[in-house]
Amino acid sequence: MVDFAFSDEQEQLRDAVRRFLEAKSPIAEVRRLMDGAEGYDPAVWSQMANELGLQSLAIPEEYGGQGFGYIELGIVFEEMGRSLLCAPYFSTVALASNAVLVQGSDADKHAILPGIASGETIATLAFTEPNGRWDAEGITMQAAAAGDGVTLTGTKAFVVDGHLANTIIVVARDEATSGADGIGFFVVDGEAPGLTRTQLATMDQTRKLARLEFANTPAVRMGDANAFDAFRKVLDLATTMLVNESVGGAQRVLEMSVDYAKERIQFGRPIGSFQAIKHKCADMLLEVESSKSAAYYAAAMAAEDSPELAVSASLAKAYVSDAYFHAAAENIQIHGGIGFTWEHDAHLYFKRAKSNEVLLGDATYHRELVAQGIGL
Repeated sequence: MVDFAFSDEQEQLRDAVRRFLEAKSPIAEVRRLMDGAEGYDPAVWSQMANELGLQSLAIPEEYGGQGFGYIELGIVFEEMGRSLLCAPYFSTVALASNAVLVQGSDADKHAILPGIASGETIATLAFTEPNGRWDAEGITMQAAAAGDGVTLTGTKAFVVDGHLANTIIVVARDEATSGADGIGFFVVDGEAPGLTRTQLATMDQTRKLARLEFANTPAVRMGDANAFDAFRKVLDLATTMLVNESVGGAQRVLEMSVDYAKERIQFGRPIGSFQAIKHKCADMLLEVESSKSAAYYAAAMAAEDSPELAVSASLAKAYVSDAYFHAAAENIQIHGGIGFTWEHDAHLYFKRAKSNEVLLGDATYHRELVAQGIGL
């Protein structure tokens, strides 16, 4: 049985993160950072690590972390989605850190996680290739033995914060493993020889993506070979955090819509008194609250390391992807003409909603995973 009520400590965490983000990530700062090449403020990144301990939140204490779980981490992502924080947090914490925790050996964890916890390491997970697939079947990059080490050759596309990460965890076909499931995780230094990084032009400028090209690039195997199951679990955990982030954004656009409907006067009365606007806001409220239930349940399954994680994460991703995008679109409609201008903040949430819808697989893809998971 899952209790959806947050504890007093969890609510205090939410309040602390929200206050920090309201101070450090107002919309004016979001617009400034999204226009820059790096896309984040190193000083704020350092404060996140040293003052709030956000990078270390879900890392075990033995590796320099605080030892909290995925429910607390989900709260942080929800607040970040609400404020559209521009920082390499999703790539470092939801992708790379989870990859180390799931697949890494004890030595790997001691080598990588303390740097993430302290904010010194910006990391990412490179797995998607130009074919655009989010699953293991889309991975074709080969890892080849080279003396005592491994080299990688091939291209990874749509790598979140791949242009600035100083530690890159790459998923590739591993010749040390036989069979169709033969993939492994490999650690590559951001300045490794043979690595070319190209930042991509994106619709959602608040989340930076890059193309990484490897040409006999030296790498170190992380954990054991035959990491197919670990790869799927890492994606499920990252998907759960992305869903919680989307919930924060959906809640914010609902609030924007309701606030505007109360203050915008037309024909002598607030537009919120018109039945059409009431229905739009009511539908948005229903979808946002349902999204919270789905996202919180997935986070609870992650926290319990439940076998239900895969299905619950995909169910939540399928529903919340549609709900966030619909809420963001309705927010623009309720704002009317001003909502269609680039200067209005509604567009920032609309583009984040669209990018989150596609990232890690769209609703159709995840509905198919759910069908497979329950044997349909």
